[in-house]
Amino acid sequence: MNAEQGESIRFWQTAPLTGVELLTARYIEHRFVPHVHDGFVIGMIMAGAQRYRYRGAEHLAPTGTLVLINPDEVHNGHKGHDAGWRYRAFYPDNAQMHSLLDELNLPGTHLPTFNDTLLQDPELFSGLCHLHQLLEGPESALQQQTVWRHMMLALLSRHARLPQPAKPGIEHRAVRQAKELLQAGLAHPPSLEELAGAVNLSPFHFARVFQRATGMPPHAWLLQQRVAHARALLQQGCMPVQVASQLGFADQSHLSRQFKKVYGVGPAAYRAACT
Repeated sequence: MNAEQGESIRFWQTAPLTGVELLTARYIEHRFVPHVHDGFVIGMIMAGAQRYRYRGAEHLAPTGTLVLINPDEVHNGHKGHDAGWRYRAFYPDNAQMHSLLDELNLPGTHLPTFNDTLLQDPELFSGLCHLHQLLEGPESALQQQTVWRHMMLALLSRHARLPQPAKPGIEHRAVRQAKELLQAGLAHPPSLEELAGAVNLSPFHFARVFQRATGMPPHAWLLQQRVAHARALLQQGCMPVQVASQLGFADQSHLSRQFKKVYGVGPAAYRAACT
């Protein structure tokens, strides 16, 4: 049997997040020679375990562990379990990280540094895994950009010892304008960056202001509006497949799942009851 069988690698980028490379892989016999990255490595061990040498010490990263590597720091990597290891990783470039610091109004002259390379933080691990999977799928730019900023703020504030950003204010006009823009583009919504630019706020600040005002991030509020509009169209006798297409759902199954989560019944059954 070939020792390499069972290994897999997928590397990609998503258009809404310029400067963020993404990797999901399973390695068994592969060994990384000592090397450096220009930017950060934010990794999640999904199964198995990885051994690596970093800052002069040997580390074992088991399943459920976050692995953080700072830019320009030498490290290697190989299996820490007979079955190898499976992991997901973000590789944001330094321009992306400086941009995030600017949005938070934090000092951006120097990049933050993670003091610990191995983290046991189940909540953060789960959130980063969810984000990584979002960036693999067809979700909107609005959702991808919002969740990216939310998770990077959580990571930096918990583990990079940055000053806490100021609490968001109550920007009634900005929130109202954003709602109007989202309502006008239910099928093809603007990205988070486009929304923020339209109301003259940074994307980070806008996302936090919007959530404070509405109780949910912009992409979740948009989904609720889509479901509400779907209900009205179904009441008028529209077919679920037409409703899904008209309101920007990925397909009829996507509409069915989201509609049932809110109303407890599928769209076809709801339409039949109304008509």
